[in-house]
Amino acid sequence: MTPQIAIIGCGAPGRGQARGHVRGYLENGAEIVALCDISRENAENLRESFGFHDARIYTDFNELFASEKLDMISICLWPHLHAPVAMAAAKSGNVRAIHCEKPVAPTWSDALQMVETCEKAGVQLTFNHQRRFNAAFIAAREIVASGEIGEVVSMEAWCMDLFDWGTHWFDAMASFNGEARAKWVFGQVETRGAFAIFGVPIEKLGLAHLEYENGVRATLVGTRFEEMWNGLRVRVNGSKGILEVGQPKHDDGLGLRIFDSQNGWRGLDAPAEKDDSGVYARVMSEVLGCLKSGETSVLNAQSALKTTEIIFAAYESARRGERVHLPLDAALKNPLKELLSERGALPAGVLI
Repeated sequence: MTPQIAIIGCGAPGRGQARGHVRGYLENGAEIVALCDISRENAENLRESFGFHDARIYTDFNELFASEKLDMISICLWPHLHAPVAMAAAKSGNVRAIHCEKPVAPTWSDALQMVETCEKAGVQLTFNHQRRFNAAFIAAREIVASGEIGEVVSMEAWCMDLFDWGTHWFDAMASFNGEARAKWVFGQVETRGAFAIFGVPIEKLGLAHLEYENGVRATLVGTRFEEMWNGLRVRVNGSKGILEVGQPKHDDGLGLRIFDSQNGWRGLDAPAEKDDSGVYARVMSEVLGCLKSGETSVLNAQSALKTTEIIFAAYESARRGERVHLPLDAALKNPLKELLSERGALPAGVLI
């Protein structure tokens, strides 16, 4: 049977992640049967843009879950709405699977509760770490797995911040390191210039250094200070060479290059691809395929929780001024918000 899909959070005309989700579903033969947005106009615009004119429109997600039998929903809302919408869907009994935008949730306790509720209800929950399905990252994982650079020793990553962007790069590092769990995290943030994005407080400069249970160390630097910006990339240091995937400063697109002592740095062929319909087609093929087969998706909720735990552990470490050993206390909320509040630096627009 054709998978029946609903999109929650349609985005303003021509904007938002919902459009990528829709393209991915349509590429995989699924049917968009319902749309939900507090703005009916936004939902109507998305419906007309893709031509699924029979899709029903809702402005209340509870009404949607009470009225529709759905194979999968996509949650394309701001982070503070992820947990309440996902839990309502799971408890309704009318939704078999949820594919949710990242980051998981704005607090650690919300993230845990969201995942636990879906697991208890038997609902497949996945998160949209779509960069795993970018051609350059796929090629990079194959190179690491082949042993060409030897055993993974350490990793370094650069991005915009620890939370909104960092979730992708922590996820990427986990994929290069056999999905290992972190053992401890040391973090630091600069509170100067903190701002809110999608209702969540974000640092303008942050650092996380961690050790995985297999002994591999990793460091991520996130900054929006132009003088410190070093591109969007991950470097995997192996016992026989170095692999780097990403977008160095001022370069266009995602690149792939490798270093060894005999040849130095050399570029590798990887299809030039951004987060377009090709990436989303592979994402939706993965999550829909796992729903059909019963297999666990690489985008599964437990994998996303490992990444989320590192982020909040880095914030808790910065707040406490010491290394934080995992697992985190299940009652932990958002230590960055607490730290910013203590220093009188909490930005406007924070919703959590």
